[in-house]
Amino acid sequence: MKKSTMNTLIGSALAAASGIFVYRAYQEKNTVRVEPDMDMYNSTEIDKRESVDALEDSAEQGLSQLDSIYRDEWQANGFPQTHKEMRELEKDQ
Repeated sequence: MKKSTMNTLIGSALAAASGIFVYRAYQEKNTVRVEPDMDMYNSTEIDKRESVDALEDSAEQGLSQLDSIYRDEWQANGFPQTHKEMRELEKDQ
């Protein structure tokens, strides 16, 4: 075989190998790793545990941690806590 033919075959093999290497590196780069959702509002575990403030606050007794979080938000936003308060607000409007 001629030397130029041999150089062409070796060059073609190296080009093909480098093309495969680049293609695989590109595929690995585009894979997306997704971590599990750790949002506390989507967690069922937080809905099972008793409120942290249950021993200190009588209003927190019997509430789960998720319910306690919602209660804190309602108080911060001024939502009525009882049916009596809701009726009073309806009368005022």
